[in-house]
Amino acid sequence: MSTSGSRQADKPTASYHHGNLRETLVATGLELLESGQSAEFSLRELARQVGVSANASYRHFSSKEELLSAMAAEGFRRLAAAQATAMQTRAAASDSFLEGGRAYVSFARQHPALFRLMFGRFSVVNRNEEMQAAGQLAFQGLRYGVAAVLESDVDAAAVATASIHAWSLVHGLSQLILDGQFDQHATDIDALVDAVLRQAAASRQKS
Repeated sequence: MSTSGSRQADKPTASYHHGNLRETLVATGLELLESGQSAEFSLRELARQVGVSANASYRHFSSKEELLSAMAAEGFRRLAAAQATAMQTRAAASDSFLEGGRAYVSFARQHPALFRLMFGRFSVVNRNEEMQAAGQLAFQGLRYGVAAVLESDVDAAAVATASIHAWSLVHGLSQLILDGQFDQHATDIDALVDAVLRQAAASRQKS
């Protein structure tokens, strides 16, 4: 029986430069998460993928939960960046806001395992400071978009309420899509998302 396959499997899939092992562990963890669609891997397996000892990984993360938390925080940062980039493609505040909503749903669809990790594994009360800051960054981007549409101060009560309403819409829509709830009702999910977001925006303008 050939051992070439096992040697290939043991070959590290990532490398790192001195000083950025933590970032490499997070990035490789995200790759494993996306490829396997779950978080069922060990720190030891992750260290082997990177090409370092298990002890080296424990210097940065004392447990797998700490690693997953860092991965979730990175997910929030990536979500915030995706929305910000999308919103910058439109000049009008309303169009910019719609692009941000599309970007949210698109992120969930492109990274389902990460999306579920971000929102399903950790409750608000057990998030560490890094996760809280990253999550707040994503929500603040949403609030600024809402404030621009309403032509109001970002700290206004109306902006806070509208932001939660918008977040509930895009998050619920994303979760329903990931759960396959629309498979029997729509053949074009992109068109469905666009129609739902536009109807919500129109309803707000009438209110």
